[in-house]
Amino acid sequence: MRQFYFLVGILCLCLSCSSNQHADLVIMNGNIHTVSTDTPKATSLAVKNGKIIALGEQVDMETYLGEETKTIDAQGKFVMPGLIEGHGHFSGMGKSLVNINLLDTKSWEEVIERVAAKAKTLQKGEWIEGRGWHQEKWDSIPLQNVHGYPFHDRLSELTKDNPIILKHASGHSLFANKAAMDISKVSIETGNPAGGEIVRDKDGYALGVFEERAMQLIQNSYDEYLEGIPEEKKYALWIEGIEKAQEKCLANGITSFQDAGSTFKEIEYYKSLADNGDLDIRLWAMIRHRYEDMKGKLSQFPIIERGNGFFTVRAIKSEIDGALGAFGAWLLKPYNDKPSFEGQNTTPITEVSSIAKLAKEHDLQLCVHGIGDRANRLILDLFEEYMPEKGYENGSRWRVEHAQHLHPKDIKRFHELGAIASMQAIHCTSDSPFVEKRLGHQRSKEGAYAWRSLLDSGARLANGTDVPVEDISPIDCIYAAVTRKRKDTGFEFYTEQKMTRTEAIKSYTLDNAFAAFEEDQKGSLEIGKLADIVILSNDLLSCTDEEILETKVLYTIVDGEIKYQANK
Repeated sequence: MRQFYFLVGILCLCLSCSSNQHADLVIMNGNIHTVSTDTPKATSLAVKNGKIIALGEQVDMETYLGEETKTIDAQGKFVMPGLIEGHGHFSGMGKSLVNINLLDTKSWEEVIERVAAKAKTLQKGEWIEGRGWHQEKWDSIPLQNVHGYPFHDRLSELTKDNPIILKHASGHSLFANKAAMDISKVSIETGNPAGGEIVRDKDGYALGVFEERAMQLIQNSYDEYLEGIPEEKKYALWIEGIEKAQEKCLANGITSFQDAGSTFKEIEYYKSLADNGDLDIRLWAMIRHRYEDMKGKLSQFPIIERGNGFFTVRAIKSEIDGALGAFGAWLLKPYNDKPSFEGQNTTPITEVSSIAKLAKEHDLQLCVHGIGDRANRLILDLFEEYMPEKGYENGSRWRVEHAQHLHPKDIKRFHELGAIASMQAIHCTSDSPFVEKRLGHQRSKEGAYAWRSLLDSGARLANGTDVPVEDISPIDCIYAAVTRKRKDTGFEFYTEQKMTRTEAIKSYTLDNAFAAFEEDQKGSLEIGKLADIVILSNDLLSCTDEEILETKVLYTIVDGEIKYQANK
């Protein structure tokens, strides 16, 4: 009898072990690109408890199949690690999806039409907020203009009862109507603040365009208006935007998002969402405040993998200059199309240095916005002085956000310091129609969006879209990386700086993970790593350039769960 019970016990133990071996999800019959040098290709993988437990051929998966195992027949489609947005603005993206989105506007007349239509639906005194216009990307230039910027008169006439704040696509200038300027007490006597400019006509009157730090003149009035809105309503609008942003990320195959600047208040909101299991994508955030607002308030940071690995805060964001489209990029030599102007130093170097000391003190990465060659040089100088540990593998991995226009002598410094060049490939093709106008041929050729030169020097890159500056689409961004060609006109921008297909995919997966100290958990499909996976309709390694743009996201899987499925 004892022998019988012993055998029964062994059988139960074996059945229990077998059950524990069963996967939650098995993907079979796929064309799996792992982004791993150990096992570059596979056809099947198994997932349990949010992690990859097996990787190989279909026959290898049979032992992992149980009655409750979900299966996906990939039908030979391209399976790869979940895409990581390496630099975007998550709440800003949400706001752009709730408010007026002007990214696709082709003329000033189209902007006026959309805003005037919105004004008709509002009460007197309600503000109108929008974002996405870009004067350099319109099909026509307004008859009355300064540097391509339109005058406010027609828009003001149609929106007399509603103040307007329309952020430039770059986020580094804005357009205001007369109602907004009157509330803000902007007149011919109002001076330019340090690091900003009120764009004026020949007689000194404001057009309605406020560049860089001058934006605060209008922003302050808008913030006062928002203060009058009940907190519950503001939070409900914020949550609506966050939900829309998550949905759009998942539909684009994005499983992780690196947010380039959250306030303490937003961080508290995100912590709550993560703790309640309400984040469907993994969010990695940079703190964004002035030095005085952060000093003495960083003891809770870094926050690592809160909410079962869905929320991390381990960086501080600052900036030195503005954007090229708004003449805010800080250059070593003047602009070609504004010969007396070298751009804007938007944040004093002393302020950025103080923030660097805070980052060093609290073991946080420092991420500094740099567009122009002067700005990038000064950021690298600052890194050289304050970065705790140099080099990549065991270094501090401080990041230059954008690194768009570099002096050739500074390119090698990224590798020497172990600084991450956090660049957005889509900016190259999006900005390409006006880059030479701003920088001239030589500077554009030698140092504008110099991915190939950086990679060849040994530098580590990250990639992204800077959404809502650009659309969130990683497919468009990867196309830009490997072609440097505009998808609408076919215009090519110094194609010798292209990435290879393999490099472009890695820049959106493992390289972005590396830039966030997360390469051990994500960015490649390997046993033990997080089951963040995307299945695409086309093989990004072998399809034609044109077919890249036709690629559809079929599945987005986060933590082993299907979060998005096409046509469902």
